[in-house]
Amino acid sequence: MNSENQFDVVIIGGAIMGSCTAWFLREEGFAGSIAIVEKDKSFAKASTTLSAGGIRQQFSEAENIHLSQFGISFLRRFENHFATDPGYKEQGYLVLAGDEGAETLAQNCQRQIEAGASSLLLTADGLQQKFPFLDVSDISGGIIGLKGDGWFDPHSILMAIRKVLRGRDVEFIDDEVVEFENAQGQVKAVILADGNRVYCSKLVNAAGPAAGYIASLAGIDLPVEPRKRTVFSFDCKTKIAAMPLVVDISGVWVRPEGVGYICGVSPPPDRDYEANGQDFEPDYNLFDEIIWPALANRIPAFEAIKMGHAWVGHYEYNTFDQNAIIGPHPYLSNLYFINGFSGHGIQQAPAAGRALAEHIVYGRYKSIDCSRFSYDRILRNEPFLERGII
Repeated sequence: MNSENQFDVVIIGGAIMGSCTAWFLREEGFAGSIAIVEKDKSFAKASTTLSAGGIRQQFSEAENIHLSQFGISFLRRFENHFATDPGYKEQGYLVLAGDEGAETLAQNCQRQIEAGASSLLLTADGLQQKFPFLDVSDISGGIIGLKGDGWFDPHSILMAIRKVLRGRDVEFIDDEVVEFENAQGQVKAVILADGNRVYCSKLVNAAGPAAGYIASLAGIDLPVEPRKRTVFSFDCKTKIAAMPLVVDISGVWVRPEGVGYICGVSPPPDRDYEANGQDFEPDYNLFDEIIWPALANRIPAFEAIKMGHAWVGHYEYNTFDQNAIIGPHPYLSNLYFINGFSGHGIQQAPAAGRALAEHIVYGRYKSIDCSRFSYDRILRNEPFLERGII
């Protein structure tokens, strides 16, 4: 820590959101001092490192599509910047719909095409021809992302970015923020668990699932909380060649991983609640009751599978509208949010970090206009609704 504990920008949270923000601050030519405060330097419980690492353009709102498109371009040139293979596999996302969701699917596809995505809407017959491993008897259609959509290794990209940041004059503080010091409409300092004060000109909340708690230290109601999501692995003797990530009409998703597969589903509403920040116990009932029946119904080859290991990550779940919250607070003028991505943060972090860095440096967005993600919409009670949430 510098001798005066004073930084131009302090970022709370050192995982993908905080690290991308710091990296793009430097890319935008910001020469001031930057500190990242992170309580879990191993990232053993971070949403970033526990993520399945998917990236897709299959959203309904142009802003979300553009955020992920920048993420795709970032991954494609990642090795040039960071000398690390991000494990990026462009094998596609296939989102299926029954009769009830057919109209929304078609509208979403049109939005994606208008935003520059290579999305293709297929009928049930078209799906059967292109993906013969599927049972399409109750399917009306599906969207396949032809370019860009796929998955990557979140742990590798986070470690690579942090390694580069160490050489770009970014200070890492391994501690926990426990209190804010506010005065005259600004955050003057954060107080750490060890009792030290860290003074800041600007403060960024990049605390992931803990973002709501961090905001509460400043007296702000931020509708973000941790929600458990379990990822299961399994093996199947039948191997499906060139399989994309498939999102079933049940909400169950599945994709190849190594020599096997991984899958998951959001819990039913009556079982989806704020998680204890220390609860990382897999919910095996989800696999038995929801996931395996859906897999066997949609992909007959998966009737005979063997479950492997499972792990839990926490979504930074925005209870207001399940969409990101990006930008400055309207009253605490030097406090910035990059929170609430509700499951699509890992793919949108590069673009969101770049956008927030632009706002900090220039006072406005220069690349992607993230105004609709502002905290102001919460104060106005005007949700920014996205129909492509998975």
